[in-house]
Amino acid sequence: MTESEQPSVPLSTLLADPVLGLRQIAGPAGDHRVRVSTVGTTEIEDPTPYLVGGELLLTAGVRLPLDAEGIDTYVRRVVAAGVSALGFGVAPVHEEVPPELVAACDRHGLPLLRLPPATPFVAVGQAAYAAIAEARNRELRAISRAQSALATAAARPDALQAVLAQLSAHAGAWAVLYDAQGSELFSAGPRPASPTPERVRDLAVRTTARARTGPAGRSAPAAAADHQGGTHLTVHTLPAADGTTTTLALGQAATTAPTLVHRQVTGTATVLLALLTSPRHALGTDTRGAGALVRLMLGAAPAEVAPALAPADTTEAEQSWIVVHGRHTPPGSTRSPHPGDDPAQLAALATALGTPYLHVDSAELKALVPSAADARPEAPAQAADLGWVLGFSTPAPASDLPHAERQAERALQRAIAAEAPAVVHTEDPLTVHGLVHAADARDLARTRFAPLDGAGAPGTSVLLDTLRTWLSLHGSWDRTAATLHVHRNTVRHRLARVGELLDVDLQDPGVRMELWFALQWLPGEADGAGG
Repeated sequence: MTESEQPSVPLSTLLADPVLGLRQIAGPAGDHRVRVSTVGTTEIEDPTPYLVGGELLLTAGVRLPLDAEGIDTYVRRVVAAGVSALGFGVAPVHEEVPPELVAACDRHGLPLLRLPPATPFVAVGQAAYAAIAEARNRELRAISRAQSALATAAARPDALQAVLAQLSAHAGAWAVLYDAQGSELFSAGPRPASPTPERVRDLAVRTTARARTGPAGRSAPAAAADHQGGTHLTVHTLPAADGTTTTLALGQAATTAPTLVHRQVTGTATVLLALLTSPRHALGTDTRGAGALVRLMLGAAPAEVAPALAPADTTEAEQSWIVVHGRHTPPGSTRSPHPGDDPAQLAALATALGTPYLHVDSAELKALVPSAADARPEAPAQAADLGWVLGFSTPAPASDLPHAERQAERALQRAIAAEAPAVVHTEDPLTVHGLVHAADARDLARTRFAPLDGAGAPGTSVLLDTLRTWLSLHGSWDRTAATLHVHRNTVRHRLARVGELLDVDLQDPGVRMELWFALQWLPGEADGAGG
């Protein structure tokens, strides 16, 4: 998510709230580009280490420097840290906003707000977060309406023109579909005056050429943008489908900068247009699969669309899937192209595995194979002949595909380590997980972590997630903080609380091992514990 797409609200929204009674007394006034993404309170001399940018920073001036030079340094620091605005609460520390602070904010272009004594800091935060939540809800509703309209358009006889028309309406842009030579295939929306169409076409041709001559000759989707004279141009190439080399490009021209809603709608339209222009869809040979993809793109769960992908003669009770992970490892003396670039090899691999549902990225493979629930996966000899090492999961319903994928990944790792052509996942009774009865393990885990139920804020689930992440990252405070998007001191505080409540020393390797196993056995985690 880019900085411009962070949930935020215009500063003017808070200034217009009569309940808060905020008044801007310094800095640029009426600038609607100033947006607030969070509200923070500080009374330390240098808060910059704790800032992330976009804050409305509130202070009562408890530790504000007493001299003009110190105040200027304070303002310069918070501006450099990306603070959107500064709010100063008058009383009880200061009877009025210090004039040196007003001058410094004017000098550095930082909006300064005066909070009357009757306005609690927490009220400002509540108002800001409520406004941000409402703005994000409006965005989500707009995205949902646009995606629904695009899905309906994709089912029309004139699907390409209809999808472009809906994209144009919801993105507020002229939308055009080009071929690789820059010829207009379809367009929708008011056509802008020259030279904008020519500029869009030139950008599309350059972007398409770059996509078709990517690393190692692979064709990969690409995007580009240009801005000139108040017109915003964007181009997205459509991925080549069914092994063909033809690449199409979607161009847009608008008088406003793309928003989060526009980007989301464009992303959905790009995928739908790629689907609609693929030879398979054009020949009508995979309409059930196309419908399943559309439903997945618009938020349906895998279990809901799986029946459309299973063989037509399979009953719902029989529907299961085997997940396959693979790595292409041709003999060292063979200079083989990326298998994803070779339609013949892909077709042979799909035939060997008995499924059309393959995804090859460079030398990595993922596949879904329809299967009976009680089937035993078998590695085809043709896969090894083609240079593939494979890992197979056990059959699983669509609702358990994440668990099956973990099985396939572990099986592939074992196959590579053993230099075997393939490994089928099995539950090894010699592992710790195999030695402990599942019900007993879950009871043990519940008992082990029961003391956390009385932890209070931030709650048991947050403490468990912090512990799990910290253990998985080998005790790294900084990496855990980055993964959880919190300060490293927050991680330390949470884990200290865990150690205190569980009465353990988290620096003891034996304790860490015990807690790691117990975490895997917690209800809802046991599925990922197998080997």
